[in-house]
Amino acid sequence: MSYGFLDIARTPSVRAVQAEMGSAHIFDRFEGDRAFDVFTRREMDFIAARDSFYMASVSETGWPYVQHRGGPAGFLTVLDERRLAFADYRGNRQYISTGNLRANDRVCLILMDYPRQMRLKLYARVEFLSLDAEDDLTGQVVTPDYRARPERIVLLRLEAFDWNCPAHITPRFTQAEIIDAMRDVRERLTVLEDENTRLRAELALARRGQVEAWT
Repeated sequence: MSYGFLDIARTPSVRAVQAEMGSAHIFDRFEGDRAFDVFTRREMDFIAARDSFYMASVSETGWPYVQHRGGPAGFLTVLDERRLAFADYRGNRQYISTGNLRANDRVCLILMDYPRQMRLKLYARVEFLSLDAEDDLTGQVVTPDYRARPERIVLLRLEAFDWNCPAHITPRFTQAEIIDAMRDVRERLTVLEDENTRLRAELALARRGQVEAWT
C-alpha cells in the first residue's frame, strides 16, 4: 500500500470514523511521506494500457463531480515517474470538471482493468496548458485522427497512488478484447470449416464414382 495515499486520505474525520469502528490501529503504521510516491514500470505499463478512467473533482461550493474519460489505449500519457497528461477535447461544453479544477486543482483518478480485476487510484494536482505551450507535449497527447477538437492539455502532477483491492470487480471485456481472446477459436473454426469442405467434396466424388460404377 502507498504510504502517501493514506497520508492524504486519512483526514481527521476519516481517522475519527476508523477509531469508532476499531480499525485505526491497522493504518497507523502506514504513515509516510508522499514525496516518495513515484510511478514504477508496473504503474506506467498499467496506465498506458487503459482506454478510460474516472476523474473526481470538487467545486468551490463543496460538491463532488465524477467524470468518465475515454479514448484509445494510452490516451492518458505517462510523461515521467511523476507526471501524466491528456488532451482535453471539446464535448458537451458544460466544462464542469474544467471549472472545478480551476477553483481547486486537486483531482482523484481511478483506473480500471476489468478483465484482470485490477484498480489503480491516484491523487494529483492539475495544470491546464494551451495547445501551443509545448509542441512536443501536444504531439504526445493529441490523437491525430480523432474527430473532436482539442481545446487544452491537462497536465497532472502525481501526489500519491495506491493499488486497490480487487474484490467485487466484475470482469468485463471490450469488443476488441473479446475478438483477441477468440482469435485462436476463430482460426481453429476456419481450419475445421476448410477440412469439412474438403471432406464433403471427397465424399461427393466417391459417391459419384459409385453411381458411375453401378451404371
